Formats: sequence, C-alpha cells, structure tokens
Amino acid sequence: MAEQTAGLADDRALLGRTSTAERVADILRSRIADGYFPPGTRLSEDSIGGALGVSRNTLREAFRLLTHERLLVHELNRGVFVRVLTVEDVTDIYRTRSLVECAVVRGLGDPPYPLHGLAEAVAEGERAAAVGDWKAVGTANIHFHRELVALAGSERTDELMRSVFAELRLAFHVVDDPHRLHEPYLARNRRILRTLEAGDRGEAGRLLETYLADSLERVVEVYVRRVGEDVTDTS
Repeated sequence: MAEQTAGLADDRALLGRTSTAERVADILRSRIADGYFPPGTRLSEDSIGGALGVSRNTLREAFRLLTHERLLVHELNRGVFVRVLTVEDVTDIYRTRSLVECAVVRGLGDPPYPLHGLAEAVAEGERAAAVGDWKAVGTANIHFHRELVALAGSERTDELMRSVFAELRLAFHVVDDPHRLHEPYLARNRRILRTLEAGDRGEAGRLLETYLADSLERVVEVYVRRVGEDVTDTS
C-alpha cells in the first residue's frame, strides 16, 4: 500500500484550498483508471488520507461516491476494497462502451475533427509498446477511448464514461498476458485515427464496433478461464 499511495502526495495540489470529497473521488478514480490500485486492494484511510492531506470524513465520503460508481466495495469489519469484477460486469461495461462510443463517432459533424488528443494517445501506446511496457499500453488504450468520447464535446458523456473506463482498468488487471490483449489494438487505434483524419465517420464507426466486439471476446475468454481461480463477485 505504501508504494501505491506514494504518488498520491503529488496529487495534493489538485485539491486546492477548497478540498472536497468529489475532488478526492476524482483523484482516486483516475488512479484506479491508470492501474495504481488493482482489484482486491484494501484502501487504507490513514495512508490515503495522509498522502492527500484530507480528513477521515472527507475520505469516507469519497469512498462512498466511488462505491456508488461500483469501483469500490465496503466489506463489514474489513474495510473498503477496490472491486473485483465478474464476467457479467465486463459484458455490461462493453455493452455501455459500444452504445456510447459508436454513437459518438457516428454522430460527429462535418470534418475536420479535433484529433490532437486522439493522436497523442495513439503515439503514447506506440511508445510504451516500443519499450515493452504493456501495462502502459493498456493505459494508453484507455486514454485513446477517453479522447474518442471527448470528441462529442459533452461534459455529461465524459462524466458517464469516466467511471466506465475506470472499471475497464479493473478488468484489464485480471488479464494474465497484457501483451496478447493490447498489442493488436495499437494498429487498430491508428487505423481509426487515420479514418477520422480522412473524415470518414461511418467507416470509423464500423471499425470501432468490430473492435469493441473483438475486445470483449478476448477479455471474457480470460475471465472464463480464471473465474474459478480468483475472480469472484464482491458486489
């Protein structure tokens, strides 16, 4: 836990002078999405509260908010833990992703589109792959899809998908071979980027729909194989 919370002190400045449970929840959600807290991790109030410099009550309210988002789970007399997803959770996450992400792409207006963030996420993944950091490739992949959703220019859609992408990271943690999971999508991310650069939102939508279906199949395959080992429903 000490290693996982060490970087949180750097996030203290994000809280500003008006520290709130919502801001703490934002920080922890981002940390979960970036893979700092794996599923099943017990979150220490003392360690996290001390790193962020917030009160116990503020932290507990942040935990409550993230529990409502299905990222954390409270176990009586044991504490608060990062949630472990089930196969059904994963399927539902991808169903939501397909509904939202494909609608965003197909609903884009006339080109050109603001693709700088999307291009940077593609480059981020390729840089991580070049040094064999497949966990970072997974993080870059989440950034790619977050930037894709951001093309809608909708704060509501961004807010909806923030917790969905954080849950997706929890699914990625169960994968025992991140190289095999993430490597094929580097080229597919770049292809979607190029298709949008060409202004063909219809083709990009078709590519994305197939992409998400294939990704779901791969992740569920891992879950089915490992469900008898350590993937249990902690909801």
